Parts: sequence; structure tokens; C-alpha cells
Amino acid sequence: MSTSTLSTMSAYPLAQHLRQHSTLIYGCMGLGGGWNSNPITSSDIRQTQAIIEFCLEQGIKIFDHADIYTFGKAETAFGQVLQQAPHLREKMSIQSKCGIRFADEKGAKRYDFSAQWITQSVEQILQRLHIEQLDVLLLHRPDPLMQLDELAQTLIALHTEGKIAHIGVSNMHTAQLAFLQSALPMPIVANQIELSLAKPGFINSSIEPTHNYDGVAEYAQQHNIQIQAWGALAQGQFTKEMNHDVSMNVQHTTNMIMQLAEQYDVSREAIVLAFLTRHPVAIQPIIGTTNLARIEACAQVTDCELSAVDWYGLLESTRGVEVP
Repeated sequence: MSTSTLSTMSAYPLAQHLRQHSTLIYGCMGLGGGWNSNPITSSDIRQTQAIIEFCLEQGIKIFDHADIYTFGKAETAFGQVLQQAPHLREKMSIQSKCGIRFADEKGAKRYDFSAQWITQSVEQILQRLHIEQLDVLLLHRPDPLMQLDELAQTLIALHTEGKIAHIGVSNMHTAQLAFLQSALPMPIVANQIELSLAKPGFINSSIEPTHNYDGVAEYAQQHNIQIQAWGALAQGQFTKEMNHDVSMNVQHTTNMIMQLAEQYDVSREAIVLAFLTRHPVAIQPIIGTTNLARIEACAQVTDCELSAVDWYGLLESTRGVEVP
């Protein structure tokens, strides 16, 4: 799936296209040798290539980066693989995020949507990945000091220059999405938020009238914005070996997942992810494991569509109470 293919599509919107071509997204946060100052090794490069090729074999065609992942080493390792095997680029969509700045000699950790920082970040992302264009650039976290016109003009310039094909966001609520979209001529195509069976987020809020629900799911469906779920496997709390230190809710939910995995003849990971993909907004879970066997287990989600009864059973179990 090349950049030119994504950029010139007219038959149907980008978000729908991406959903149809990749149920899952591979999150690259674990690539590059870890969150340390150690240089990238040949072993790190081999691991990255093995993961890329295995994901593509499993039908996972979208790769999610951020400029901060392993302090830039994740993108660097990925880029070195693309340099060595350029044919892989045509088989995938690459997205990356920017806007987070770690604490440095100038001050505390902060968010930065200034023209200078966003432009510099995108150029460095492209250099590390050894590509000419990002399929999607996502703004990593909302910047309370954002100057709307400055940010919009920066994104428009990057798009016009061909450095980014599409624009997305991460961790934004509906009002923030609408505010940013009001200044952009091109659509926001994705919103990446934390969402899992352990943290049902807007799923829970939408059934509790007393909660402050801002309609993010409905807004996404109305405006064809792809919801991408980070933390989708809930740090493995439902799929790893269970111990008695976890809550009764987790124990009960884990047992239910085991039963459903047998019933649907899929992995436990697939059941956890199927809770998300069953939602009408067509959530795309992001997985980040570097274990090939677990990637394969996650990919089984394409073989599993939970019944409404089983979906609500999982929701009740993770909530600890029935729906109101």
C-alpha cells in the first residue's frame, strides 16, 4: 500500500480504506533496542526486519511510530530496514507522531505545536525513516498553548510540500478535534486514544448518562475519523499467567476470556482485541509486542466477531456490575 495509493484514492475515504486493509496496527515503540542511550545494533535491525515482514504476512500493514519512541531509535531502526529492503515500503502505510518534548536544558517536559518544532520534527522523522513522505502525521498530545492558525498553516505547508499525505491526532476529545478541523482544508483522518477491555473509555461513558461523555465515537463516525486504540491489550493483564494479586474483576474477566477463546477457537489476545473491533466505530487496535508468536495470536482477531451477548458479558465483567 504505497503513499501514492493512499494520496490519490477517490473511491472511498482514507479511514475506511485503512480499516479494510489492516484490522490491526503495529506500534513500533519497542523497536530500536530500548529506552536507553545504547547505539542501535545489527541485532536490533534484524529484529525490526523480522517483525515488519511477519506483520505484513499476518495482514498488518500499518506501522505506528512517534519521534520519541526509544529516543528516536525505533524510527532509525525501521528506516535502516527500509534502506536495505526498499520494496517493503510499497506494502505498508507509515504514520508517526510528534509534539512531545522531554525535559531538557531549557525546562520541563512539555508539548510543542509551534511551527518551528512541528516542521523540524517532521523533517527529522523522514530522515530517520529514510522516506520522502509520511502517510499520516499525528499530533501526539494536545498542546494547551497551541496557536490554531500557526499550527494549521504549518500542517498545510507540510502537506503542500509533500512531506505528509494526511493528518491525524492523538488523545484529543471532540471539541479539540472540531476546533483543529475548523482551520484545516484537509480532513483529520485518525484519532489515537487509550482504549481496551480494562479501560473501556467512551464505551463505558456512552451508557452512563451521569458521565461527561463528549460523543467522540459518534463524531468519528460522522466525520469518518479512524479511532485507533493504544494500550489495546491492557498490558497483557487478561492474557498472561494469572496470579491472585489481581482484582476479582480481572480474575473473572480472564476466566471468561479463556472460555470465549475456546468457544471461538482463537487466542485469548484475539478475544481481548475483538471487544474493540466489535464496536460499530470500527476501532483499530494497536499492538506493540515484539514476540512473533504473540503478534500471530493478535492477528487471529480477524477470525473472531463477538456476539452481542458475549460482548456485553465482557463489558459487565470488566465493569464489575451490570449495565444500568
